[in-house]
Amino acid sequence: MRPLTEEETRVMFEKIARYIGENLQLLVDQPDGIYCFHLHNDQVYYVSEKIMKLAANISGDKLVSLGSCFGKVTKTHKFWLHVTALDYLAPYAKRFGVAAKSTQDCRKVDPMAIVVFHQADIGEYVRHEETLT
Repeated sequence: MRPLTEEETRVMFEKIARYIGENLQLLVDQPDGIYCFHLHNDQVYYVSEKIMKLAANISGDKLVSLGSCFGKVTKTHKFWLHVTALDYLAPYAKRFGVAAKSTQDCRKVDPMAIVVFHQADIGEYVRHEETLT
């Protein structure tokens, strides 16, 4: 397990900022301590610094996971959020998804049109449960 590089951190924070905006700082500075993001087997984990210090005694090959899986860094250096991050993002997000149409178009669309693309759903979690660690 290692800290994220500057590039990985930038890409991850840009993705998260799309959904929670300036509340990104609140995600790191929690009332019960400071939280950080660490990478392990291409998965980004959200973990408190207290737990991170305790886990330093465990070798990397023996460590399965630590904290909550927030997402994955792909080989093309993109960041994909996992559904396990929704519980942490939901209190700070106004709406979790990407708009498919403008506000003006939303007023005129038929009831079966796609207005918002989903970012993640419970079905996605169940379908990919065996690959999440």
